[in-house]
Amino acid sequence: MSIRFFETAAPGSSGNRPSGDLPRWDLSDLYESPESERLKADMAAIEADVGTFRSAYLGRVTGLDGAGLGLAVAAYESISERFGKIASYAQLLYATDVTDPAVAAFQQGILEKSAALSSQLVFFTLELNQIDDTTMKERLEAPEFARYAPWIRDLALMRDHQLSDELERLFNEKDISGRAAWVRLYDETLARLRFQVGNETLTLTETQNRLSDADPARRREAARSLGERFGAELPLFAHITNTLAVDKRVDDAWRSFPTPLSSRNLSNRLEDNVVEALVDTVRGAYPRISHRYYALKAKWFGVDQLNYWDRNAPLPESDETLWSWDEACSLVREAYEAFSPDMARVADNFFTRAWIDVPPSPGKASGAFAHPVVPSAHPYLLLNFMGRTRDVMTLAHELGHGVHQVLAARQGALLSETPLTLAETASVFGEMLTFRRLLDRTTDPARKRVLLAGKVEDMINTVVRQIAFHTFELAVHTERQNGEIPADRLCAIWMDVQRESLGPAFRFDEEYRAYWTSIPHFIHAPFYVYAYAFGDCLVNALFATYQSGRLDDFQGRYLEMLAAGGSLHHRELLAPFGLDASDPEFWSRGLSVLEGFVDELEAVS
Repeated sequence: MSIRFFETAAPGSSGNRPSGDLPRWDLSDLYESPESERLKADMAAIEADVGTFRSAYLGRVTGLDGAGLGLAVAAYESISERFGKIASYAQLLYATDVTDPAVAAFQQGILEKSAALSSQLVFFTLELNQIDDTTMKERLEAPEFARYAPWIRDLALMRDHQLSDELERLFNEKDISGRAAWVRLYDETLARLRFQVGNETLTLTETQNRLSDADPARRREAARSLGERFGAELPLFAHITNTLAVDKRVDDAWRSFPTPLSSRNLSNRLEDNVVEALVDTVRGAYPRISHRYYALKAKWFGVDQLNYWDRNAPLPESDETLWSWDEACSLVREAYEAFSPDMARVADNFFTRAWIDVPPSPGKASGAFAHPVVPSAHPYLLLNFMGRTRDVMTLAHELGHGVHQVLAARQGALLSETPLTLAETASVFGEMLTFRRLLDRTTDPARKRVLLAGKVEDMINTVVRQIAFHTFELAVHTERQNGEIPADRLCAIWMDVQRESLGPAFRFDEEYRAYWTSIPHFIHAPFYVYAYAFGDCLVNALFATYQSGRLDDFQGRYLEMLAAGGSLHHRELLAPFGLDASDPEFWSRGLSVLEGFVDELEAVS
């Protein structure tokens, strides 16, 4: 699953709403309710099949021939997909109201069932990894087994980090009362928070939306309310962060991962030097990109320094025009259609069917995400649409994920999932297509500058901010190796990376020190965040190739790349475009697009 959260830059304004009824998704495509007889029958069948599978294959996997291994993996895939559908239903239902006790209990029950079933199946991948490379190569010659070769390739990456069957089962089952419990506590605490802003009591999403309000006083009120409320919860969030960091340290130690980042790089199928090149290149570009842009923004606002709550403030000449949902859909669809009618036809499913949950509502998860569900079903998108231009870009982003997930579904449950780094390719590309469409149809020079500045801010949020988040995480997990980190120290680390990444153009008040507590990625998926910067720089390089017109049938190659899902390594996926992510120059090329936008803004200022 790919989730997109906004730390302080969620689109929209809580003071206004787009007119008309906004679509809600229809989860009955999966199940009618948690009490559905169909769901109960599916669960019973899965439990029976898990028992049959374990009886048939436990202790026998290494002795199977190629055809037998193919049948075994197909049975394992079938169980994974069918239970994935149930788990997805629970997760999606929970996202619509994380404060509903009944829904939370249902979600918790499915998590516990997942742990129990996974424990019964963990032997299978462990035994597959006991087959030596020479024997495995011979067995992969069988047609029934050959289609799973990429999955076997990626499974082998964990060979040196897997534990015994008993320990894997213990780790899996303890997760419910360990890591998963702390994540749930964090999510429910964040969802329950209410913020007093003037005379209003607002949710987190609504309050964050105020940070892009045109009125400085409204931005200031919202920002201080956020900081004060986060500060009040600081002991709890610091405890959760420390607990999850030490949980990861224990897991990494048992699995012989040398650094806190190693497991994420391995799951992303990325070499350490590729990630290091990305991070070093972006951090080295801070002065040329974010520092320079925010100095320009301070000049436009007529001040020497911006307040931290002005980071995503609209420019003085910006208007307050809101997009209706229909207008947003029309623009995004036009952009997709102009690039590829085939891609637009896939996207149409999301617009014409109940696959998107659009309006913000109390208890609903903040931000936005695209959930692939399973290949035999279809993806769902969650938005919190408030009508601002950033909301339109969020729709384009999540729709890109949805199209990617639909196209990759043909690979099956085991091969459709893309590493996090490449999972952001289609989403960021969809955003770029939509932005270019909007820019091209805008004739007013002042409006063009506003749009260009908005795009630069979005790209800074995607590249610079996410690498800053990565730097914060790495510092926290590294320091946690030596003992618990006090809340004040966590805040100090946060402020260090904020000053480094945003530069001297900002003034930070005391309450901003607690803002790190509102970044769900730190809790949900450690070291996820660099994937956004990876995806943005990759898309910039891809888009430059597309615009150059040097490649025949770029659109066809692009859709084939998406349809490959997780079956190909990043080198194989990028080779048809003449790109190589292991080359440091690749990242410089990607950043040059963002730097060029800043050059353009500087020139017209």
